[in-house]
Amino acid sequence: MSDTAASASPTAEVLSREAIARVDPSDQLGDVLALPEHLRDALWRVESAIMQDWDTTAGLVVAGMGGSAIGGALARAALGDHASRPIFVTRAYGLPPWTTPDTMVLCASYSGDTEETLACYESAGALGARRTVVTTGGKLAEMARADGVPVIPLPGGFQPRAAVAYMTVAALEVAALCGAGPRLTSEIDVAASHTEHLVAEWGPDAPEDCLAKEVARGLFGTAPVIAGAGLTTPIAYRWKTQINENAKQPAFAHELPELDHNELAGWEGAQDVGRFSAVFLDDSDAHPRVKARMDLTERLIAGNAAASYRLETRGQTMIERVISLLLLGDLVSIYLAALRGVDPAPVKVIDELKAELASR
Repeated sequence: MSDTAASASPTAEVLSREAIARVDPSDQLGDVLALPEHLRDALWRVESAIMQDWDTTAGLVVAGMGGSAIGGALARAALGDHASRPIFVTRAYGLPPWTTPDTMVLCASYSGDTEETLACYESAGALGARRTVVTTGGKLAEMARADGVPVIPLPGGFQPRAAVAYMTVAALEVAALCGAGPRLTSEIDVAASHTEHLVAEWGPDAPEDCLAKEVARGLFGTAPVIAGAGLTTPIAYRWKTQINENAKQPAFAHELPELDHNELAGWEGAQDVGRFSAVFLDDSDAHPRVKARMDLTERLIAGNAAASYRLETRGQTMIERVISLLLLGDLVSIYLAALRGVDPAPVKVIDELKAELASR
């Protein structure tokens, strides 16, 4: 392919390792491809924290923001009906009002300096709730060690959003330790092997018409609207945030069946305000009525969507299925960054906001 052809049509770019490396000097792609290794390493890191079983009757609250919070949501989805107690994710400066001393609070902050999570840590301490911390260090680790609170250590050097496997496994393991769900150690290990096959199938060394590259090209130049349902709801949100941060563009997420009661009507004017694409994240075990809704919704918006994709989870267990679409979305976001010619790593505007807040 000539440079002229590639320049005239960005979607014609070859999405190879070499092409992506030109806009990805810190190798964010490599962190995505290492997802299977991260799953295995995460299990070891939780075990290294030498935590005892803490049976609680009030369940688990995962306190975090951004890429540190999504692990709790994904863990809750992976447990599904096997969750025996409430598991709640709070993305705020405070804990849910129903939090009691018999609640386990997992404070998740990759940097250890997220102000909302630090506030939740202190609130949990004031309530007398049981606490666990997952972080690389920072003030959170310092406070936890001073208080004798277990710390699950994370490897440094990642963008926080790239530590998703570590945050998900930490939430799953803490849920098991506090009695909120079964232990999924063996399932996580099997999921890691399953993910290795998907990395080969969708990664940069795969053919140019592989699913991840095809979807990225189809979404290029559009504002993706991602829909999930049940197990795939938090994955849809992850797709949105990864496209926001890696590809540096707007993306939106909603869930079925709720979106059929409001957002569906908005598609009537989509072409008047921009180019919007639709992605439906389906699950092989989704409720039959949800599947019917996906079929009908996709058909009803077809004339107003620049592109539309129906993507289904892969795998036998719930953790395998969650990780399959997680990997696909992360790859799509990196490929979109390459097509747009932007470095997926920096998030300058977020850094600017944090700096401004710190000065107030």
